[in-house]
Amino acid sequence: MTTVWPAYSGPDDLASIEAVPVRDRHLPASVYDLLRAAAQERPDSVAHRTMRDGAAWDAPVARTHSELLEQVHRRANVLSDLGVGRTDVVGLLSVNTAELVPTLLAAETVGIAAPLNPALHEGDLAALLSRAGAEVLVAAGPELHPGVWAVAQQLAVGLGLRALLALRPTGSTGTGPDLAPVDGVAVAYLEDLAAAAPVELAVEPPTADDLAAFFHTGGTTGTPKLAAHTHRMQVLDAWDVALGSSPDPDAVFFAALPLFHVNALVVTTLAPLLRRQCVVWAGPLGYRDPALAPAFWRVVERYRISAMSAVPTVYGLLSTIPVDADISSLSLAIVGAAPLPPAVARRWEEHTGLPLCEGYGLTEATCASARSFPGRGPAGSVGQRLPYHDVVAARVDAASGELVVLPPGEVGTIAIRGGCVFPGYVVGRAADGPVLDATGKVLDGWLDTGDLGSVTADGWVRLVGRAKDVIIRGGHNIDPAPVEQVLLEHPAVADAGVVGRPDARSGEVPVAYVVLRDPGLEADEVRAWAHERVPEAAAAPATVTALPALPVTAIGKPDKVALRVLATRAVLAPSLREAGAGLDEAGDWCVARDGVVRIRLTVPDVGTAARCRAVLEQYAVDAEVAVAGA
Repeated sequence: MTTVWPAYSGPDDLASIEAVPVRDRHLPASVYDLLRAAAQERPDSVAHRTMRDGAAWDAPVARTHSELLEQVHRRANVLSDLGVGRTDVVGLLSVNTAELVPTLLAAETVGIAAPLNPALHEGDLAALLSRAGAEVLVAAGPELHPGVWAVAQQLAVGLGLRALLALRPTGSTGTGPDLAPVDGVAVAYLEDLAAAAPVELAVEPPTADDLAAFFHTGGTTGTPKLAAHTHRMQVLDAWDVALGSSPDPDAVFFAALPLFHVNALVVTTLAPLLRRQCVVWAGPLGYRDPALAPAFWRVVERYRISAMSAVPTVYGLLSTIPVDADISSLSLAIVGAAPLPPAVARRWEEHTGLPLCEGYGLTEATCASARSFPGRGPAGSVGQRLPYHDVVAARVDAASGELVVLPPGEVGTIAIRGGCVFPGYVVGRAADGPVLDATGKVLDGWLDTGDLGSVTADGWVRLVGRAKDVIIRGGHNIDPAPVEQVLLEHPAVADAGVVGRPDARSGEVPVAYVVLRDPGLEADEVRAWAHERVPEAAAAPATVTALPALPVTAIGKPDKVALRVLATRAVLAPSLREAGAGLDEAGDWCVARDGVVRIRLTVPDVGTAARCRAVLEQYAVDAEVAVAGA
């Protein structure tokens, strides 16, 4: 039965959409059903064009919807022959390449996909694969990324994997270089095995409630957590995203985020598939490819790109690239994964004439749970909740332990309920499959996002801060706990705290505060120590500052909010003073209220106010500037 697509051109459509139960929308039961329907309806239309790299943007490798389905079938059959079943996990450790999308979809078709960030520390990768119970690992081969392949070989040995399969670069021809054998592990190029596999799917397809994937997300301690997704979750969230995009089947989406991120799967893979549209994929480095940005506007013109999705850092960079092509096709630019500084939004719109569409969501709720409608809705909102997503501000009653929904407009913890909320984190494996646990994260069906904010009666979400400690650097989640542990391993460090500091380019960067046993030690020596030992380069603290003691709360617990205040003052004070703000020595212009860092400036005149606002707009901070006596 055909999927029902209602009108969704603005926030007023939400009520009429939800007047029809989601079951009557006739959504595909699974990601595989979604893929198969696209191939049946538009078999010969191009599904993907994949660049070899940013320099070869005008010579991509194309595949049709029917070819994509065939590639998924062949790879799913290979995985099945290797013993992968419905509750078994396939690890995916690779930069983007034309082979990765069908491989991920094949893993979801026959079992459970677990895409991992190749930049993670080898110990974290091993822990994640072990927790998931993966016995097959698909990784970037030696041509695509020699460093990742070397790590994959070590993981295969250390974990005693059943098979290690290599991916080749986009557009590879001929025979790949010989792969060194690994004792006890089947090693091969996946494309070679797939070429000999049956064209038709040889296993039963998944159902709506089968597990589809495990995506890692920033935890509160140690190794990142693995959030479980079902097929129902992914299809519903992708439909919500597709609902707000162009219905034109010839519309083209641009994709450049890594496929270990839920945005790359839901927003730029599944949502276009639901609309039977084409996606142009960047090369292995994605938006980080230095050759892509200078050519970006020509890419838009060449492929008539109509929609794209990126983090604020990318939009900030592209706003500095002169528009040297016809970009009139671009009608939807989605931004998410990190707080959006007002200045980035303004510069992008001034540069392109197109406002940014902000999105809000998290891995535990599949991907997206709210979206903005530029020029509409309350100021400061990240968007209106998506159809069939319940979003509220709430608190947990201390006496009963029950979740209490707060009145519209009142600040609390943002909570989400609905078909996109995950069944839990992977905590182990039993004989019948993965063991999941949502304790402490989902209460009475409500997902605790860890974000502080308010929600209006008609579903507009405003964020005021985060209850959790996770640092979001350019859309990448960083857990401060492992960084703090590295710092504490230094013999001269008695105590350490790591927080996010506002950053004009990346949204936030990690900074560290330490208490030193040796007052003669330079903090930069500790910083160098940390840079050599942190789990990943992005987690290395930008600065290390020595304090006599770290701040604590009234009951003696570490006060991370107080550290965030110190970090915010340190980065903003010089620029604000240069702009003419008379900042008091006590720092009362930047304080913590209700667990949130707030900036409240009173300046002498309108000119100073304008300069100070220009400074603050570079950052995603809660700030107000008033003129004295006004």
